[in-house]
Amino acid sequence: MEWKLRRMDSDLSQINPDLLQPSKSIKKPSSGTITLNVGGFLYAAHRTTLSRHQGSVLEELASGRKPIQHTDSMGNPFIDRDGPVFRHILNFLRTGDLQLPDDFREVGLLRGEAEFYRLSGLVEAISEWEGMRAAQREPAFLEVTDERSQGFKVYCSDPSFIDKIKGRLVQISKSRLDGFPEEFEVSSNVIQFRHFIKSDPGSRLVLKQDSTFLCTLECLKLETVMLALKAGFSLISSLDSSKGSVVAAEALHFVK
Repeated sequence: MEWKLRRMDSDLSQINPDLLQPSKSIKKPSSGTITLNVGGFLYAAHRTTLSRHQGSVLEELASGRKPIQHTDSMGNPFIDRDGPVFRHILNFLRTGDLQLPDDFREVGLLRGEAEFYRLSGLVEAISEWEGMRAAQREPAFLEVTDERSQGFKVYCSDPSFIDKIKGRLVQISKSRLDGFPEEFEVSSNVIQFRHFIKSDPGSRLVLKQDSTFLCTLECLKLETVMLALKAGFSLISSLDSSKGSVVAAEALHFVK
């Protein structure tokens, strides 16, 4: 027996001592990150990301102001909430924007989760997203009128199309506009070039209040019609198009 013990001591003394030490390739998890178990789904995030919204459940958890009540078998904080939808919450905290797929159908669930985590900014973003989706589902109406007495007017029930018209005018303007001229904007749904259209041989000019030349009225009307067609609008009626040109019509009506 004594011989066997001496043999074992001799063998151990020949083992590289570094092999008896913990592996140097295994690194401790960074204190700047945290792994959450949300309904059985693991999510890793930086603590500063979870702390973006003061007073939220996640901010209290990441900052340590709220003690961890439950952990999983690996020691990760466990939150007994919906796991799959949490990815949208985490992406909102990372980017500040709510980015949902077009076919997303769990808005009610996402809103409930946002309210649970006390993320008021996300609740507002969800309401805005729902409003935009509702507007997209409703038919959009576009009216383009050209009256000599009142000028050129563009009305659209979809404000986003009005924004496209404004952006296009900035691009085609001869005066290199930095932004859309305020005197032409009536509301989020209406642009009207009243009192700033003056006769000129062969065309009418769109002018600012300071008589700065922007473009011809014919060019502006054509750009509006082209943008409408590209945006998916369909022409349903026109008034006085006997001259053979849609641009020459006094009124155009589109729907999408």
